[in-house]
Amino acid sequence: MTRAFFLPFLAAFSVLASSPMAAEWRYEDGAGVVVTLPEPPQRIIAHASVAAALIPYGIVPVGILLDGPPSRDRSLDAVDVSDIPVVSRGWFELDAEMVLNLAPDIIITEYSLTEKIYQGGTHEDAIFERLNSIAPIIGIPRNTSIVNMLETYRDVAASLGADTETPQLLAEQARFEQSVAQFREVVATKPDLTVLALSPYASGLSIGVPDYFGELHDWQSWGLNIVSPDAAPGTSYFSLSWENAETYPADIMLLDDRWETSALTTMQDHPIGQRLPAIIAGQTGDWPAEWIRTYGSYADEIDNLTNLVRDSDEHLVD
Repeated sequence: MTRAFFLPFLAAFSVLASSPMAAEWRYEDGAGVVVTLPEPPQRIIAHASVAAALIPYGIVPVGILLDGPPSRDRSLDAVDVSDIPVVSRGWFELDAEMVLNLAPDIIITEYSLTEKIYQGGTHEDAIFERLNSIAPIIGIPRNTSIVNMLETYRDVAASLGADTETPQLLAEQARFEQSVAQFREVVATKPDLTVLALSPYASGLSIGVPDYFGELHDWQSWGLNIVSPDAAPGTSYFSLSWENAETYPADIMLLDDRWETSALTTMQDHPIGQRLPAIIAGQTGDWPAEWIRTYGSYADEIDNLTNLVRDSDEHLVD
């Protein structure tokens, strides 16, 4: 998987630095908004996912926007943000005075190409206008491949002045590529294995549509047979009641791991959920939905899934 292969999919941004005298920084975000600054921004307030992506490159934000309960900011699991002030702990919980005092050059969040919204609650008009009056807001596009997003973040980091080819970063990328190669090999040995990615809740289930989730799309393109229901346009999930849970059977269930309540516990505690073949067989794993932002964390998740596929039986649902 070469860098050149993924270049056509990168976010449209450019740093106007054709000569040593040119320092202007320009970015066109996922919503098509263009921000131009006289020089690369130094003081950045970042959404949790953005912070997780940029900190390994040595770019440490001055403040962080969290998504807040009931979700967990899983992307931050592998980075230390204990010394970075949190300016928002969830939607409608913005501390605008803190944002103002931090004097950011820019606020970087992510933009969902499916829902057409900025993340971290910043899409709400009143909040967006308040933040935008302090510093320009951009949204890194959440596209249909985590691999592409990692490449995008790598280029964004370079535009901000980071060294993107340190020995540690190159080693993590090499480990990731090895993990993908091993994943492909194991998946190829079980062509009939079916996989379902879902998020259970009290009144029903939401099945992730691979076309709209970067990690699912990657895994499917690498050979994994992921069940893909038809969802309404503009939605990334297909929702159904518990009574219809057996409509989409699978040998493996990957359960959304972003919530404070364990998705596996939710499945096991429900009288219908506990009788599904994958739950009975213990063929379940974590679905790292939308939060992977580093090569190292992606390698870890791919390795976990590789082991699950290797140890699982096909045809549970035949």
